[in-house]
Amino acid sequence: MPDSRDLEILIHGHVPIITIETHEENRALNLIIKASSKQYLPTFKWTVTEGLQRLDLNLDPQRHASAPQDGLKHIKASALQGIYILVDFEHYLEDPINIRLLKEIAMMFDGNKGKLILLSHVLNLPGNLQALSSSFSLNLPSTQVLEKMIRDEAQAWQATENTRVRTDRETLDRLIQNLSGLTHRDAKRLIRNAIINDGAITETDLPEVMQAKYKLLNQDDVLSFEFETSHFSELGGMEKLKGWLKQRQPIFTQKKNATDIPKGILLLGVQGCGKSLAAKTVAGIWGIPLLRLDFGRLYDKYIGETEKNLRQALHTAEVMSPCVLWIDELEKGIASDNSDQGTSNRLLGTLLTWMAEKTARVFIVATANQIEVLPPELIRKGRLDEIFFVDLPNKQTRSHIFKIHFDKREINHSHIDFKKISEISDGFSGSEIEQAVVSSIYACQSSKTEINTEILLQEIKNTRPLSVVMAEKIQRLREWANERTVPVD
Repeated sequence: MPDSRDLEILIHGHVPIITIETHEENRALNLIIKASSKQYLPTFKWTVTEGLQRLDLNLDPQRHASAPQDGLKHIKASALQGIYILVDFEHYLEDPINIRLLKEIAMMFDGNKGKLILLSHVLNLPGNLQALSSSFSLNLPSTQVLEKMIRDEAQAWQATENTRVRTDRETLDRLIQNLSGLTHRDAKRLIRNAIINDGAITETDLPEVMQAKYKLLNQDDVLSFEFETSHFSELGGMEKLKGWLKQRQPIFTQKKNATDIPKGILLLGVQGCGKSLAAKTVAGIWGIPLLRLDFGRLYDKYIGETEKNLRQALHTAEVMSPCVLWIDELEKGIASDNSDQGTSNRLLGTLLTWMAEKTARVFIVATANQIEVLPPELIRKGRLDEIFFVDLPNKQTRSHIFKIHFDKREINHSHIDFKKISEISDGFSGSEIEQAVVSSIYACQSSKTEINTEILLQEIKNTRPLSVVMAEKIQRLREWANERTVPVD
């Protein structure tokens, strides 16, 4: 249903206050004027700079009513049944006099044709006004509208530059998909930027559009966009996990609607063994954006705001779909704590509801170190597809990880005895192996020698891995996971 028709229904209804949260002020005003013209209602706009101004007639603003209370008193005294648009009024909703005036006007309009429309980028009505109000949201552009916008911008470019915009159907479809979820204004700006760059819409424009889209959506910095993802070649071992992901890639990334879309996985394991790298690898191999949710950024001192932050983050992930949502150290965000006034439980409820109801292609990769503190309703089958355990790497995997870190630093390793260093590094995690390589590089630079097996062996002997320092705790975790999870190798 078109925006204008939805708004007409609200204006024709008996709710006296309509709230519109949007950054597209001009578009909202045009829709209101269009809807009100069919109701033959006088339409006014109030701003703190101009006061009251009649929009359906060409009349000058009444600047004497620019103060919030003066504007509201003028509306109340006139008793004119019309539409009054209060723009950016959220700053004045903390004044009890303004709240009372709004309520009196609303009661005066209740059941009649008069309407108060509060228009701003964000609105939080006091409780005594919420019962008298209804919210309206501007529709986001559909696939058809987005394609028309692209073609219109391409024609405008052709008229100015006297040359056609080059593209192909596949790139055009992907651009439309990447623009979904944005407002008309933002989508138009990104389309124009993509065309102006080189007079073409090509594969190289798509990552820039996604990054710009993320920045527009995630203005509260609750999510972080991970620009650097990884490939399977950078992930040592984890062959079962790699096979599992490869099986599900076609279903998740295909354009057609499909049932039983992969939901996500939980990676449990020893610290430093590659859980975070595995999350990056999923996005890298599937060729989709990677969003990281940091629970530490969600928490707010005001009751209710933390859950609102989570809902906004999950909404952003849906709009960015298809994507991977990486929830790092899950237990730190939703483990129940009696000192947080129930915030953790409310967060858990919000997350569970979203996981059960989501239809967008958002693949969750959650990592955890302490599964015993996670609630069973979160990790049961149906919420997530599988629980994988990332154990300490075996001898073959350790050798592979050593080679990965040498290759990453472009160091010749043809003379290194990988059999020997992989044997002596038993119990080392992937991050501890990397640190041994880094320490060896420092030692070689200090002594001005080339890296060799002996230096590596010495650095390994000087390291006390976590499997030794916290042997009892890690052994309990490995025993617990033995019959309850799927090993990644």
